[in-house]
Amino acid sequence: MNTPLTIELVPASQWGDNLRSLLPKAKWDTLRKQIYQRADYKCEICGGKGHKWPVECHEVWFYDEKKKTQTLTGLTALCPRCHEVKHIGRSMSVGKGDRAIRHLMKVNGWTRSDAQYYIEAIFEQWHQRNRFEWTVDLSWLDSFR
Repeated sequence: MNTPLTIELVPASQWGDNLRSLLPKAKWDTLRKQIYQRADYKCEICGGKGHKWPVECHEVWFYDEKKKTQTLTGLTALCPRCHEVKHIGRSMSVGKGDRAIRHLMKVNGWTRSDAQYYIEAIFEQWHQRNRFEWTVDLSWLDSFR
């Protein structure tokens, strides 16, 4: 199954712990603007742009299932629609779930059945990850200091 656009559900124990809330505002603004510029203000997945603002900054994480470590591996520029898909759990909770699913289907060239199968698998993975406490590794940020 081709998946240029994926869903990334953050373990519940890490909700609210994002770079925007952890870094001083000036540092976060500098960092995200570098990412936007690098991407030429276009989504790095679908090439699109948002209506109110072209792109948003998304954190890319690697999950070491054995060590229970969530490691920041980079940042990417996403259009608001692709960003809604990445955080589909939140999108669903604020009434934007169907729109996010349609975008996931469009970008990946999937049927609704393909999307539902994928979403169910991702939520199962999320439930498994929620059984544990995760350690967060932000050492990737050292490259920006």
